Amino acid sequence: MKLVLASKSPRRSELLAQLGYQFDCMAADIDESVLANESPGDYVKRLSREKALAIANTFEKQQAANSLVLGSDTAVVVDNVILGKPIDLNDCQRMLAMLSGRSHQVITGIAVAHGQEITSELVVTDVSFKKLTAQEISRYWQTGEPQDKAGSYGIQGIGGQFVTGIRGSYSAVVGLPLYETAQMLLACGLPTQVQTNQ
Repeated sequence: MKLVLASKSPRRSELLAQLGYQFDCMAADIDESVLANESPGDYVKRLSREKALAIANTFEKQQAANSLVLGSDTAVVVDNVILGKPIDLNDCQRMLAMLSGRSHQVITGIAVAHGQEITSELVVTDVSFKKLTAQEISRYWQTGEPQDKAGSYGIQGIGGQFVTGIRGSYSAVVGLPLYETAQMLLACGLPTQVQTNQ
């Protein structure tokens, strides 16, 4: 069975490789707009499924039968509001001020498409932040790290020093929950080199 990651994200690619899989990467070109009255969880689940299906639908019938496509999407959520990638320093300041001194959720959806069959799952992780000063936020922006990160921070980078606690999956916050991904691929007939069917 061939595995395809429906993403060009280097972080997701590194995490999937960490599980020991051999795979190809193909970026899925989909509209990532939030629908009216769509909850953050529904949004993330829909995008992960659409990414997987967008790539699966490009395959010939024989190729589709022998391929699994993994789609994933992550959202940083505070007070039921999805925080995307910052457009400028002011936007970064706004987001990090919302996260400062409190907990927020990181919701990651994963989906595996095998032809037109698809399974999906949501993983929710609670992340707590220290109280941030305006100077810390400004200096953090100058590092260049927040620019392409949802919620304006990267837990696996410089932004990790702001995190006082985490409840749930660390790898899901980075972009791909390792445990849930391995379990889902196992259920689809693609175990890691160390897994056994129990």
